Amino acid sequence: MWARAARILRRVALLVPLLLTALALLLLPRPPPFSTSARLPSPPSTQPLVRDETHAQNSITENEIIFNEEGDEFSKRPWFISGGEQRPKRHEPHAKIFPEDSPGDDRIVEQLMYTLPKDEDVPIKKILLANGLGTWGVSGGRTEFIRNKCPVDRCTLTADSREAATADAILYKDHHTPFNVKRPINQIWILYYLECPYHTASLRPTSLDVFNWTATYRRDSDIVAPYERWVYHDALNTEKDLERNYAANKTKKVAWFVSNCHARNRRLQYARQLSKFIPVDIYGACGSHHCPRADPNCLEMLDKEYKFYLAFENSNCRDYVTEKFFVNGLQHDVVPIVMGARPPEYAAVAPHNSYIHVEEFAGPEELAAYLQRLDEDDTLYNSYFKWKGTGEFINTYFFCRVCAMVHANGRRQRSAHYTDVQAWWRDGACTRTEWRATRDQQSLRDPP
Repeated sequence: MWARAARILRRVALLVPLLLTALALLLLPRPPPFSTSARLPSPPSTQPLVRDETHAQNSITENEIIFNEEGDEFSKRPWFISGGEQRPKRHEPHAKIFPEDSPGDDRIVEQLMYTLPKDEDVPIKKILLANGLGTWGVSGGRTEFIRNKCPVDRCTLTADSREAATADAILYKDHHTPFNVKRPINQIWILYYLECPYHTASLRPTSLDVFNWTATYRRDSDIVAPYERWVYHDALNTEKDLERNYAANKTKKVAWFVSNCHARNRRLQYARQLSKFIPVDIYGACGSHHCPRADPNCLEMLDKEYKFYLAFENSNCRDYVTEKFFVNGLQHDVVPIVMGARPPEYAAVAPHNSYIHVEEFAGPEELAAYLQRLDEDDTLYNSYFKWKGTGEFINTYFFCRVCAMVHANGRRQRSAHYTDVQAWWRDGACTRTEWRATRDQQSLRDPP
């Protein structure tokens, strides 16, 4: 018994120093946390530093400014604006270039800034112009794309009907006469219209369901081809202070150059009614004033003598806004009074507060009263010119965009096809009366 107790005491004696040492360590103050800066550097890598350009480009978010912050004003502007140098820097697979990507938008800027992946072997796409090269005023081959420095230039133009079976796309202008060859399953057929439905020929029944894309002035076309396209230099600055009085020395009220006296929208009758309440000088076949169309002094006369110009289209059709507004009106020092497309459709394509739409008023008499008010108030009149200098009308580079979209078509989520392209083009697209009359008639037909 005593021997066993002695063995236990010896074991306890051996453990006591260990317990005391552990207790001392626990009571010692702890050192501060290990600092990152105090860590030893890693040994240098033996591998050469390789920049991953693809990853660097794809890592840029959509909200990040891609302009060169150190560049001047022009270097920050996109390539299609005068003096602009900014080119698309990377392929954007989700770019909004097709109608379903951005309904209601013309997508022109997005199409002009679309580019292809730089790490892919991109084939040349062949585009056949069914009406010939001369109709479009272009050269064959890749000239059009190289000369215009299209971001997507891997296309070639041809008018050779023998290539109809191998073309990636065929562009038909105003009418459709098919080639006598079997159509490849993925070939894109495009129908182009410049004029409004009243002035375009109807297609034969066999041509109604053969087209994949449309190219017209309408904003719901696959490729929007407007008469002009306004772009602000800075979307946040739509006005600027004026340096002159646009009303100064002008003694005449309203001018109009017109030769078609039988337009479907009765624009001449409206102008004559307007002239009962404010002077309207009508030049050409429909009026008593004369100035040869080829005489440059005619339009210069607008800048010097007149305050307002009737930029009346010959038809009231959806999105139909032509050079009558863009050239005769906005590119001169007058306030355009417009008739043609709906008021919201003018707002979508025109500089802010740059025109007056006839349907903003109950009739010619009410419009005349407002024009008289502007004539008497220089400040109010000049407010219609504050848009000048905030942007410009751009070249929309139609064939650059066609090329880009033909290449991008492979990523499209659906196969585009018009079951009746004439119904799309004509049904409800135009009216012989005011748009509000059409709207009122529609509201009467709609159930409560």
